[in-house]
Order: sequence, then structure tokens, then C-alpha cells
Amino acid sequence: MKTRIKDSIIAAILAGLVVLPIFGLQLQRRGGRNFLEPHWNYVIGAIVIVFLFQLVKPLFASRLKQGWLPALPQVQPGGRRALMLLVLLAAVIWPFFSGRNAVDIATLALIYVMLGLGLNIVVGFAGLLDLGFVGFYAVGAYTYAMLFHWAGWSFWEALPFAGATSALFGFVLGFPVLRLRGDYLAIVTLGFGEIIRLLLVNLVDFTGGPDGISGLAKPTVFGLEMARNPSTEGGTTFHQFFGLEFNSLHMVIFLYLMALLLALVTLWISNRLIRMPIGRAWEALREDEVACKSLGLNPMKIKLSAFTLGAMFAGFGGAFFAARQGIVNPESFSFIESALILAIVVLGGMGSQLGVIIAAILITVLPELAREFSEYRMLIFGLVMILMMIWRPQGLFPMKRHQTELKQ
Repeated sequence: MKTRIKDSIIAAILAGLVVLPIFGLQLQRRGGRNFLEPHWNYVIGAIVIVFLFQLVKPLFASRLKQGWLPALPQVQPGGRRALMLLVLLAAVIWPFFSGRNAVDIATLALIYVMLGLGLNIVVGFAGLLDLGFVGFYAVGAYTYAMLFHWAGWSFWEALPFAGATSALFGFVLGFPVLRLRGDYLAIVTLGFGEIIRLLLVNLVDFTGGPDGISGLAKPTVFGLEMARNPSTEGGTTFHQFFGLEFNSLHMVIFLYLMALLLALVTLWISNRLIRMPIGRAWEALREDEVACKSLGLNPMKIKLSAFTLGAMFAGFGGAFFAARQGIVNPESFSFIESALILAIVVLGGMGSQLGVIIAAILITVLPELAREFSEYRMLIFGLVMILMMIWRPQGLFPMKRHQTELKQ
């Protein structure tokens, strides 16, 4: 008990030191002069909360470690397929009865679903810590932007090249990291992401530098532009072809449906891959690289395949992001994006596709629902991640491992 009280006091003091400069001291201006106005109630409240929390944590820590989230109900294979079809049908119909802002947020969430599923191949399945995944995302976005800006390619023409270019970058990155693992691998991939961003800033003649490339065309529907007026003389827009009244919401819904389609394709491909021999090889590499090599598997090919396929999905997501925004610049591909995508994989459960999807939706939607706390978004986000690492290190919905028991 004495040790518990001592640890609680130390934790409370550290909490007070952290909270004091953030919440306890606020800058106020009176009569042309600045004053630091203390708010001791925030500091005292934080100290009391942390002290009580640390004091009672051992009482229920063991129970929480056993599982503080309710288990998912078991669904039979036939019922599972019906449930998936029902969810898919609801996702397709929903934007037609929702507002513009909600559909925009859902589109952004689907982009992060795509990116999370791509990084899940590298981190969740193959066990390779990648902190520069945003570099592949940027390569895909700038591939479409440059092909449109310099060659006049449409989105659908540039989309395969965006994925292929990002896959090529992933393949090239795979070579220097073949002999690396753990922290060293993370440092190399982090450097790769920053190198890509700095190249985009400095190659002004090609990428537009810090200003980026603007005026990117939106995707078309079978060659029909979803705009008020056609961009070329004699062209036909979507609403003119079908005799509809122009509504800007149509483009928002179309982008949402496109993002949903790309996310579903990513989910289907990754789900098929993990059931194939390459997926089993990824799992073997993740569990023990030495044992994997002793089984006759080639770690070099396994790592290259993971980086290449994960980068390809990031490239598709980047191209769609560029088309949706209509502009790309290096500030959209900072390290915080890599950290956010990695947090989605860790929060949902490494290797768990359902967990990644739910975590991407939560991380995207929840900040929009609590805009009054936007200033403390990263603080709350870090706190949630710390709590997850303490009580649920396997993630919200951890991957189920196939097990077989022999009867005695």
C-alpha cells in the first residue's frame, strides 16, 4: 500500500508539471501589457484525478487486461455474408439521404480506411515498422497531379500509373531495409518520408514547390464531367446527358461512392492475399525472421512484396485524394499523417482488417463531432493511445489466429 501511495504521489506531481504550462498559465493582455494569469483549478484538478486514478488502478487493472470490450457476437458464415451485404447496401444508400458535410467526412474516412489497410500489410501482416508511409501517399498524389498538369491525363488514365509509381518506390525502398528490423527500420522509413516531402518542396519546376499544383480535374463518370459547364467546347456534362438539374451535391456523392469502391477493392485484395502463400509468408516473417529463413523462405522477397503492395494501395489513395481536393502541396504529406495512419493500424489491432476500418472511422469522425476541443485534439489523441497501450495493447479488435486443438 505504501508503494502504491508513493507511486501515485509521483505520478500526480508529474501530471501537475505537465498541465501547469499548458492549462495552468494563460497569457492575458491588459492595458497594452501581457500578463500570465494562473488557473490553479486546472492544475489541482489534474493532480487529484491522476492521484486517485493511480491509487485505484491496481484494483481493476487485472480485470481490464482480461478484456474490457465486449466480444463480437459469433455469426455463422451464411449470416456473415448477409450482414456484410446489408452493411454495404446501407453504405451505398446513406449519402443520398445525408448532408454534404457528413458525406465529405465519410469520404475522408474511407481514404484513411484505404491507407490503413495498405499499411496493415506492411506493419500488421509482415511486422515491418514503417514510419514513412506518407511518402508513398504523396507519390501517388503527385503522380496524378503531374500527369494532369504536364500531359493532360484524366484521373482514370493516371490512376493505374499512380499505383504503379508508388509500388516502384516501395520496391526501391525495400532494398536498403532488407537487413534492418525494429528501430533501425523505422528510422530509415521515416527518413524516406521526409526525403520525399523535401523533394516535393525543392523541385519547384516540376512540383510547384511549396505552393503545389492546383486546378486538378475531378474524376468523370464514363467520360461525363460532373460540373455545371463542360471544360471543352462541345462537351457534355453528366446532368446535361441525363437531363437532370445541376446540383453540386452530386459530385460529393460520386466522390464518396468512388472512395467506397476503392476501399472495398483494397479490402478484397488484401483479404485474398493473406489467405494465399504470400500472406502466410508475411505472418512467418512477422513472428520470427530467423525461423522464417530456416523454413526455406526468402525474407528479401517477402519484405519487398509487403512494401510494394502496401505502397501501391497508398498510391491509389493519394491519387484519389489529389482528385478530390483539386490541389496538392507538400504540407498535406507531413510526418503527422504517417503517425496517424500507423495509429489507425495499432488502435484497430495489427493484422485486423475490421479493426483498421473501425479505427479509421473513429479517428476521422470523432474530432469532427467535438470541434470545441480541436485545440487539444493531439493531447487527447495521445492520452487515448497511452490508455490503449496499457489496457488493450492488442487493439480494439485484434486479429483472430487460426488454432487447432487435438483431442486427447
